[in-house]
Amino acid sequence: MSDDGTHIVCPHCGAVNRIAAERDPREAKCGRCKRKLFDGAPVNVDAAAFDRHVLRNDIPVVVDFWADWCGPCHAMAPAYARAAAEMEPHVRFLKVDTEAERAVSARFGIQSIPTLIVFRNGRAIAQQAGAMNDAQLRGWLSRSLMA
Repeated sequence: MSDDGTHIVCPHCGAVNRIAAERDPREAKCGRCKRKLFDGAPVNVDAAAFDRHVLRNDIPVVVDFWADWCGPCHAMAPAYARAAAEMEPHVRFLKVDTEAERAVSARFGIQSIPTLIVFRNGRAIAQQAGAMNDAQLRGWLSRSLMA
């Protein structure tokens, strides 16, 4: 966060928006595409969108590395979606399909899925492999975001 507001990447068009400190971020819309900056749901991203969100958002970014064939990934998806609905606009939630975005997965050494990584200011600050239920996910996120 900067003195001139919070920079948020639009989940729809990728534009970087500045939200003034006095504005409610839940009501903020993108200056380019005019859609809401927060939908309360994880955002599926490709490599370019991943980099933009991780590097340009002033809020923490949680990334779920998953694949469609992964049963535990599907089992954890509802808990991840609920966390996004509860924690936005203070945290951005992304999903990276490891089959489609192999280079991103390789860059972070993803060897088992699901794997979650929390980023702050472009740096990974926490990582967890394996599916979690609601309580485990909330606990892990709480501990990770306090770091």
